[in-house]
Amino acid sequence: MAKLVVLTEGFAGAVLELKAERTTVGRLEDNAFRLAEASISGHHCEVWLDSGQVHVKDLNSTNGTFVNNQQIKEAILKPGETLRLGQIELRLENGTPPAAAAAAAPAPAAKKQQAHTMPIGGVKLDELENPGKPVGTAFAKKSDKLNKMMLIGFLVLGVIIIGLILYSIFRV
Repeated sequence: MAKLVVLTEGFAGAVLELKAERTTVGRLEDNAFRLAEASISGHHCEVWLDSGQVHVKDLNSTNGTFVNNQQIKEAILKPGETLRLGQIELRLENGTPPAAAAAAAPAPAAKKQQAHTMPIGGVKLDELENPGKPVGTAFAKKSDKLNKMMLIGFLVLGVIIIGLILYSIFRV
């Protein structure tokens, strides 16, 4: 069975077994395959099998979807090829031993070094093994306290300005 295996440290070992129906991949919980990582869009891409071929379609992600370092909107992914979503790399495996797959498939293009990459946070393997607990995320829940304080500050400032304007008009 064809599957996508995550290669990126912190997510390594996570596997998506591919089926005929479309599978969404993204950061949000409503995706069939969730990768809670800051460089992944909420709904990053779709992956599906059709006539034995693996199709990948970008869902207008922020950081793009790449097959062997070539940005794609939609493409067919072959065994051994690398799929990159944001900073997360996955490899398509078709269930055959790696030696047989290497003999059957042409060698992938040499990997280009990216000029300005920098590692960002991830999750620990033990966090992935606990299915009841959501995988870590770089996003914290917003607090409305600062927004309320700023609103009150602007209101007070507005009242003072209006008071000064009225005082300067009726001072005479």
